[in-house]
Amino acid sequence: MQTTFANKRLPGVLAVCLLFTGFLAGTFFGIEPEARAADSFIERIQAAIKARLDGDTATKPLVCQGEMLCGIRMLPLAYRNRNHLPLWIDASLRLEKAEALAEAIGRAGEEGLAPSDYHLEAIYDLLAAVYEQSSTKTASASPELWADLDLILTDAFLLYGSHLAAGRVNPETLHTDWKIHPGAVDLLTALDNAASTGNIDAAFGKLRPAHSEYAALRNALARLRGLTAANGWPVLDVRKTLRPGDRSSAVGDLRRRLVVSGDVDPTGPDDDPLFFDATLASAVKHFQQRNGLKVDGIVGHDTYGMLNVSVKQRIRQVVLNLERGRWLPRNLGARYIMVNTADFNLKAVENNQIELQMRVVVGQPARRSPVFSANMTYLVINPYWNVPRTIAVEDILPEVQKDVAYLARQGIRVLQNWEVDAPEVDPATVDWQAYHADRFPFRLRQDPGPYNALGRIIFMFPNQFAVYLHDTPNRSLFNRVQRDFSSGCIRVEAPVVLANFVLAGDERWRPDALTEAIEEGETRTIWLSHPVPVHLLYMTAWADETGVIQFRSDIYNRDRDLERALTRSRF
Repeated sequence: MQTTFANKRLPGVLAVCLLFTGFLAGTFFGIEPEARAADSFIERIQAAIKARLDGDTATKPLVCQGEMLCGIRMLPLAYRNRNHLPLWIDASLRLEKAEALAEAIGRAGEEGLAPSDYHLEAIYDLLAAVYEQSSTKTASASPELWADLDLILTDAFLLYGSHLAAGRVNPETLHTDWKIHPGAVDLLTALDNAASTGNIDAAFGKLRPAHSEYAALRNALARLRGLTAANGWPVLDVRKTLRPGDRSSAVGDLRRRLVVSGDVDPTGPDDDPLFFDATLASAVKHFQQRNGLKVDGIVGHDTYGMLNVSVKQRIRQVVLNLERGRWLPRNLGARYIMVNTADFNLKAVENNQIELQMRVVVGQPARRSPVFSANMTYLVINPYWNVPRTIAVEDILPEVQKDVAYLARQGIRVLQNWEVDAPEVDPATVDWQAYHADRFPFRLRQDPGPYNALGRIIFMFPNQFAVYLHDTPNRSLFNRVQRDFSSGCIRVEAPVVLANFVLAGDERWRPDALTEAIEEGETRTIWLSHPVPVHLLYMTAWADETGVIQFRSDIYNRDRDLERALTRSRF
C-alpha cells in the first residue's frame, strides 16, 4: 500500500507507519496467535471507546489527548449503533482507513477550509504513537491510545463533513436578513458508508455542494494559490487613463498584468507590447465585465482599482464565497429564478440552462435586500401599492409636510389604518406636522398608474421580509453599473419577459393575453399553475455559465462580517 500524507511533518514516523501496517496483528503481541491477539486487542479498544462515551458527554467536554471533541451528541450515536467497535481500525488492526481519512482532511484547504480545524495534528501524533508501539513490539500497548485515535478520527469526519455540507458558520447568527438553508444531511449514514467501504473521498464528495459553480470556485482557488506561489500579478502604477491607441511602458505593464490573470492569451500575437491595440482593448473589456465595471475598454480609476486588488485578497474572496456556496439549498429546483444582489442581476433557469437574464435594482445599503428562498405562487398586474411603513414615514411624510399636494401628484391615497376595510381620509384635513415616525397610524396606498412604484407587475413569493420582484416606472437606473437604490425589493428590467417565463405552459396566459390584460389597466391576480422557486442570494465571487470567475464589490459589507466570524470561531 502506498500512503502519501498531506502533512509531511513526520516523514520518519510515516515510514515506520508503512513498514508496520501489514504486521500489526502478527508482531504486536508476540506470543499470542495472530487472530486471537487481534480479537483480544480490538475488544480492549472497544471497551476503551465505551468507557470514554459512557460519561455525561451531553453537557461535559469530551477530551482526547488534549483535543476537545465537537461531536458530543453524535459520537455516542455513531458508536452505539456498532456496539462501540472502532470505525477506522479494522479487525486485524490495520489502519488504511485511518490514513485515508487523515489524507482527506489534509486536503481541506481545497475547499477553503483549514485542515488544522479537524484535529489533523492530533491525528498525526496519535498515528505516530500507535506505530511507535508497533515498531518496538511492546506487549504493553495502550488500547486507550487506539481508542482516542478512533474517536478523534470520527469527530474529525463529522466536523469536516458538517462543514462541507452546511458551512462552518450559521449565517443566521451573522445576519437577521439571511434565511437560506442547504437542507439536512445524514452525517451518520455518510460516516457508516465511509468507514465500511474505506472510500473517504466519495463520502466527502457526496457531502460537499453539487452545484457546478462550487466546483468552479474550488478550481479558481487552486489557480489563485498557484499564482501566489509564482508571486502573483504585478501592481500597476496608477498613472493617466489608458485608452486604445496609446503607446507607453504603462501599456506594457497592463498587458503583463492581464496575461497573469488570464484575460490576455499569452500565445497570441505580440508585435508591439507597448501599444494599446484591439486585442488588449478586448482583454480590458473582458476584465471589466468579470469585475462588474463599466465595459468600455478604457483603464481609468475604477479599473485600476480592480486591477490592483491583490491575489491574496481574491483568494480571501473566493474562500468566503465557497462558504456561502455551502449555505445554498442543495436542490434549487428544475425551474427557478435566481437573483444575485451583489451582481444586480437576475437569471431564470430551466433544466440547468439559463433561459433569460436581466438587470435588476436592489436594496440600498441602509435597506439591503435580504437573502432567502421562497416559492412564487402568483403575480399581480396593475397592482396597488400599500406603502411600507418605513418608506411612508422616512420618505413620503417629509414630502407631504412640505406640500400636501405631493400625495395627489403621486396617486397616493390616505387610509385611516391598516384594516382591510379602512376608510379613506382626506389628506387636506390632516395636520401632517403632528405626525412622525413614532406616531403614524395611516396606511398610504398608491393607485395603479404611470407613477405606481410597483409598475405594471409584481411577482409574489410570500416571505417574512415582504420583499418581492416588481416592475418600476424609473427605468433610468437600469443604465447604472451599480444599482443599489431600492428599499429592499427587487426591481426588474424586463417584467413582461419575466412574466412570460413564469407563466410558460399556462394556455390562459400566452404573451398576447398578458399584454392585453396589462393594457386594460385593471388590477388582476394571476395564480401560477406551478410555483416557481425564487432564490435571492449574495455572492461576490462565482463562476458564470462559461466558467469565467466573476468578482463583485461587497456593497453590503457582508464579506467583512463573514471573515470576522470565520476568524472568531474555530468551529
